[in-house]
Amino acid sequence: METRRLGRTGLEVSVIGMGTWQTFDVPDPGRVQPVTDAVLAGGVSFFDSSPMYGAAEQVLALSLGSRRTRVVVATKVWAGAAREGREQIRRALEWYGGVVDLYQVHNLTAWEIHLPYLEELQARGAVRAIGITHWSAAEFDRMAAIVEGGRVGTIQVPYNPAERQVERGLLPLAAARGLGVIVMRPLGQGGLVRSGPPARELAFLADFGLRTWAQALLNWGVSDPRVTVSIPATGQLPHATDNCAVGRARRFDAAARDRVAALARRR
Repeated sequence: METRRLGRTGLEVSVIGMGTWQTFDVPDPGRVQPVTDAVLAGGVSFFDSSPMYGAAEQVLALSLGSRRTRVVVATKVWAGAAREGREQIRRALEWYGGVVDLYQVHNLTAWEIHLPYLEELQARGAVRAIGITHWSAAEFDRMAAIVEGGRVGTIQVPYNPAERQVERGLLPLAAARGLGVIVMRPLGQGGLVRSGPPARELAFLADFGLRTWAQALLNWGVSDPRVTVSIPATGQLPHATDNCAVGRARRFDAAARDRVAALARRR
């Protein structure tokens, strides 16, 4: 599995990570244990969660178990008030052994409140790096203003052939500032893979060590050198294994990325 430095945070992460939205919000960690085991065996070293995802934060911690120290855990604070946010952070630190590698402000919610507290925790060593996230391109200018302030080390944004607004300003800014870039929605929340191109149009993928349309979309994102890690979420073992294979594939050149983008526009 290819690894990359997560910007200037000092964290080294696998180019394909693991998201937990919708998939890890389960009552029994045993339901996702095979997926966690498979991606760890496949070289994944970056896991992302949030209190917004129901039980996912704790389920992830339980499924990692003693292997938590071998991976980079990213989670988020998602609260409109300081008290609620601090309680979320307290729980996460307890679940993850007293340290969260990357703490992000989810969707910029009350970021002015939470960022100073995360900075305090970073100074104490309970948080290793700080980031911000948002799913909406309408908020990218606000994200850029925070990035310009120099207080965060990562951004998490949607990026796929159907959602490329981040290319207009935020990706170049992140690259210029040395930020790590985490890609959410690499498959367009599943919308881009519900109806893939016919097999004959995907034959070129073999030259890159890939087989499927989903793999092509994942590779499209991480073939942008400004991207650090992509975090597809799945609760299905075959999909988890296929995702890991992208981490060992050859990255697309510009022509191949254009070809994938053209195929996506026809979906």
